[in-house]
Amino acid sequence: MIHALKLYPETYVDSIVQLSGTRALFAVDGVDWASAAMATPANVETLRGEGFDDPALATGGANDLVIAVRAVSHEVADAAREAGEKAIFAAPDASGAVGQRPARTLDEALRCQPASSVAIVSVPGDYAALEAHKALSAGLHVLLFSDNVSVEDEIVLKDRARDLGLLVMGPGAGTAMLGQTCLGFANVVRQGRVAVVAAAGTGAQEAAALLDRWGVGVAHVIGLGGRDLSARVRGRMAIAAVRALVADEATDAILLVSKPPDAEVAREVVAAAAGKPLVAALIGVHDDVKVPPDVTVTRTLEAGAVAAVRLMGGREPDVSAGLAERVRVAAADLPGRRTLVRGLFSGGTLCYESLVVLADVLGDVYSNTPLRPELGLPAPAQAHTCLDLGEEEYTKGRPHPMIDPQARIELLREQGADPTVAAIVLDVVLGHGAHPDPAAELAPVCAEITAARGPCIVVYVLGTDQDPQGLDRQRDAFRRAGCLVTETAARASLAAAALARREPALAEKAPMSELVSESLLQRFREASAERGEGVR
Repeated sequence: MIHALKLYPETYVDSIVQLSGTRALFAVDGVDWASAAMATPANVETLRGEGFDDPALATGGANDLVIAVRAVSHEVADAAREAGEKAIFAAPDASGAVGQRPARTLDEALRCQPASSVAIVSVPGDYAALEAHKALSAGLHVLLFSDNVSVEDEIVLKDRARDLGLLVMGPGAGTAMLGQTCLGFANVVRQGRVAVVAAAGTGAQEAAALLDRWGVGVAHVIGLGGRDLSARVRGRMAIAAVRALVADEATDAILLVSKPPDAEVAREVVAAAAGKPLVAALIGVHDDVKVPPDVTVTRTLEAGAVAAVRLMGGREPDVSAGLAERVRVAAADLPGRRTLVRGLFSGGTLCYESLVVLADVLGDVYSNTPLRPELGLPAPAQAHTCLDLGEEEYTKGRPHPMIDPQARIELLREQGADPTVAAIVLDVVLGHGAHPDPAAELAPVCAEITAARGPCIVVYVLGTDQDPQGLDRQRDAFRRAGCLVTETAARASLAAAALARREPALAEKAPMSELVSESLLQRFREASAERGEGVR
């Protein structure tokens, strides 16, 4: 193999652009490994571990871009580098022109776009808080994509933002939609009157996509960062966001999405919604979260979206029509020794929800992000497992699985060859920032496994019909590959459990939730009537 590396001094590009460049490198036939990244100490260590010993690495720093390619020939390496450079440096500006020099400071960017109201901060964690403070000083809301920001810095930023009447979404917030403007990894959804407030990235995407597909639409999606509802951060931005949405005339109801929050913090957040209906999809939450009687709490994203649809007067979706029969047919072809479930997830929140759903049916499920510490990896023999492949141990030196499916393809083939596996669960996330055609990469591998009479592959495609990849086109590709395609992420896990247990009825199990209370519906109807509106 040829190892080729080029350093671009004083050339900073954010992580989304780095990922785009890396994807372009891998797209060239003959490339074995590649990366477009900043020359931070951690990235340099990764490069050296992959066999790159170019002297230029010793001179690089956090503001220097490096493109590294391991390929079958110099010609392939050169072609890959050119493709990476094109993806990184030739992005069109708003007028369609290419080659415009990017702004190097926030002040310079504001001179180019003085009407801007939001800054996306995507820099190494050591510098992220400072850049976010600069944006707040300029009167901008902040989507803080960067991670590795301390809790102390997060608290200071959010307190300052609250005092200024601004939002700090993050750190580690990769998804938002303000009005109809998508930020980060986001799906294209129809305008509606339900706002999503989420301390979970793919959780926000799932909630928004389901509301769109089920005819309700979305007003806003506000990301919080995964720590916002913790006991230390105390829902600082969740409370500010909920209060802003209560005052927003374009929002009729709020759907709060989170993994289990601190119980006291959850009570404070839902209390901030007084005057506007709120559904809280708190994935896997237990009974220690006490909320007012007019707040609905669910344990899955599916159930939360169903509750929001009912609240808005929409037609309650049939999330499992015919699924039990499809499971029965698939299970009939499984040998008796196939009893295990494997989850290979690109979305961290969807992995967590799967752990909750599977544990309710199958008992202990092991993971690199376990529900309990004793259920971490390595798993014992004959154990069910779910992997979040977006975690650092799987993304070090390679793109996120939403962008590059190669890591999942390797594991998919490995698990597909295991004679004890009954079902493999795959989530496929569409939208801005995701792979342009994930089915083109994953579906052929699924077809190989199906043709070899391997385990049943259960696929959930998170997206909308307006996403650039095309929801129906992606679903159809997996169906043609012999996969079982479900309506929601939670339903995919239930179908997998039903296959493992040979109990098809489990696939149509009721959502883990309480229905929206009639008192809440009546209050919403009265509020709508006062505005001279019907329930949407």
